[in-house]
Amino acid sequence: MTTQVETKKVTIAVGGMTCASCVAHVEGGLSEVPGVTRAVVSLAMERAAVEYVPSLATLADFRQAIEDTGYRFLGPVDEGVVALDREKEARQQELRRQRNNLIVAWPISLLIMIGTFQPYWFLPQIFPEWMNNKVYLFFLTTPIVFGPGRQFFVNSWNGLRRGLTDMNLLYATGIGAAYLIAVINTFWPEAGFGGREATFYEAAALLTAFIILGRYLEAVTRGRTSEAIRRLMKLQPRLARVLRDGQEAEVPAEEVQVDDLLLVRPGEAIPVDGLVTEGYSSVDQSMITGESMPVEKKAGDEVVGGTLNKTGAFKFRATRVGKDTALAQIIKLVEDAQTTKAPIQKIADKVAGVFILGVHALALTVFLFWFFVGYGLWFVPESRLILTPYLLTGMGVFGFALLTSVTVLIISCPCAVGLATPSAIMAGSGKAAEHGILFKGADVMETTAKLQLIIFDKTGTLTRGEPSVTDVVAIGRLTQEEVLLMASVAEKNSEHPLGEAIIRGARDRGLKPEDAHTFNAIPGQGVEATLNGRSILLGNRKLMADRKVSLDGLAGEAERLENEGKTAMFVAVDGAPAGIVAVADTLKETSRQAVKELQRMGLQVIMMTGDNRRTAQAVARQVGIDRVLAEVLPGDKANEVKKLQAEGYKVAMVGDGINDAPALAQADAGIAIGSGTDVAKETGHVILMKDDLMDVVAALEVARQTLRLIKQNLGWAFGYNTLAIPLGAGLLYPFFTQMVSPELAALLMATSSLSVMLNTLRMRGYVPPIRRPGRAHEALAGELALQQADRRTV
Repeated sequence: MTTQVETKKVTIAVGGMTCASCVAHVEGGLSEVPGVTRAVVSLAMERAAVEYVPSLATLADFRQAIEDTGYRFLGPVDEGVVALDREKEARQQELRRQRNNLIVAWPISLLIMIGTFQPYWFLPQIFPEWMNNKVYLFFLTTPIVFGPGRQFFVNSWNGLRRGLTDMNLLYATGIGAAYLIAVINTFWPEAGFGGREATFYEAAALLTAFIILGRYLEAVTRGRTSEAIRRLMKLQPRLARVLRDGQEAEVPAEEVQVDDLLLVRPGEAIPVDGLVTEGYSSVDQSMITGESMPVEKKAGDEVVGGTLNKTGAFKFRATRVGKDTALAQIIKLVEDAQTTKAPIQKIADKVAGVFILGVHALALTVFLFWFFVGYGLWFVPESRLILTPYLLTGMGVFGFALLTSVTVLIISCPCAVGLATPSAIMAGSGKAAEHGILFKGADVMETTAKLQLIIFDKTGTLTRGEPSVTDVVAIGRLTQEEVLLMASVAEKNSEHPLGEAIIRGARDRGLKPEDAHTFNAIPGQGVEATLNGRSILLGNRKLMADRKVSLDGLAGEAERLENEGKTAMFVAVDGAPAGIVAVADTLKETSRQAVKELQRMGLQVIMMTGDNRRTAQAVARQVGIDRVLAEVLPGDKANEVKKLQAEGYKVAMVGDGINDAPALAQADAGIAIGSGTDVAKETGHVILMKDDLMDVVAALEVARQTLRLIKQNLGWAFGYNTLAIPLGAGLLYPFFTQMVSPELAALLMATSSLSVMLNTLRMRGYVPPIRRPGRAHEALAGELALQQADRRTV
């Protein structure tokens, strides 16, 4: 009989991870801790999920393991907002650190470059001779190598101690070797490494400066995933009004217990989930259920924690508290979707390690070749370093072979490769920002460019998210304006959301409703009022039936309106039917045109909502969407996204509500509409700052252009390396007795990086096609035509 060992899970925030290989470092360190059964690290989340046996391992062990590998232990993330604040501060510190490194490295590197080339061209006429003094260059370079460059040596050593390699090792080897040769030739010129004139301080300095630039760009573009959880947590009400022994008391929401009786007043957030026991109100729960209209609540109805009580006071009994509430479950779904986002990351770690080892193996091969074969066959004392005055007369076999291998390391240092993506992302994201679109990294832009299917949430995304008057039907002696005026008089003293829509609709049409002489709200049915001796009824079928008002002339119209997803309210004056006022959550101006453009671009478009199927189908018909997922609960939205991903689609989710947050996190690209909540924004991978769905089209166009730019940059970078590495390895030396110097290697590397940046600058003049004057006018004309067609239909 086997005994099941009890394990515990903890999620730890980790600072200092910068590349795929860092994940292997941290995972390797944590996995070696006795008692750890599984360790999974997410670079995007900057977190490590650890499963362990509590009797064998502790947080102190995990801290030691993480710090031993050279990274920062920021504590467990299950400490709420305090831990999240600590993570945010750590990220800001990293950004400040790399910015300070840039401020130190670049000005000094430029001085070193000027000093190195002072004897050449026209520079002697501008700069004094002492700037070329090797000791002066030594004192300039040393602070760069052991200041901003120190991080590469420390991280390399920590990795090597555990048998792990990363980009830091490549950087440290190139910088260290160039600096070491320069120091030897400065203070021991007879050591056989080329003499006092063969110093390569500028190579070490420029290498450091360019690598740090890449690190800084990477730090700038990192996501802020924990902000999503922070904002979700802020939605949880802090206080609750609990009734105990007949007395009302304010207590912290986390102290509420199941079966406690609570009181909620108008405008307050509901603290926990429960069942209404007394009272009547209207609750805005669109953030949880996706319903466009506030929902009426009476005794026996369920209320959800985190939703907003609009009108009326009521009492309810708590049924789910703490981690069991719907909002807490949404928070957990967001965390789960984000931490399980990149299963391919392990493959990326292995590829990174093989690439770095391959470069070092190549450099070692070059060293051995020139040490044992090449030097004896081809070396001549008149050898020169290309584009330098350096003669290699005093260069011995060891120095020559080392110089060649270091040149290979420097010339193959993946600076251009490293800048290819972040520079394009910076240009693409900057251009997108001009149009109110925010991306959160290279992977997001690439994924957005490759999207095949887009899911739109309905409420607040395709629609405005608030009710408005859509139709007014009049029968009998009253005109449409008079019917709407009577309805607005009846609703003028009402705080019901549908009443507010009627008042707003009347005023938008220039009507000025008077104050009713009497007013009475009839829960669940409507309102009644009197004005100048005339009685007015406004409400549903039940109200009309109770007051014996015949609806024979209006029933067909009401059914038509309801089939279009609208709420039809009957108006009766002095006991006779007068007409219908229809209210609905209307489409945004650009919804139909945006869907049409996306379909033209070859994407499938689906609508998903928590609303009922009839309303959903009506909205889908108006917007031109064929496939609808209706009555989807918040927890199921992420599952629906998973199902589509399982079919092989690259899926985007466009939403605005908190209930969309898990689906936004689960989607390959979560696109958060700017008019939505901050939570959805932070969870989304792409943020639309304006309330314009044409920006979804623009986001895809910018992403596709940026991906083309990335491919061009990477093609140049890898093409450069393919040509440059043989040159650095001495391919031309047997024919021309000239070698590529480390500084030329650094210059070539810088030129490669500059070429990438210049190619990227072409993005400055780019305008998304949908935002070009001709296309924008065409899109507007198309939308106006659709609206006119709708009006003719009505």
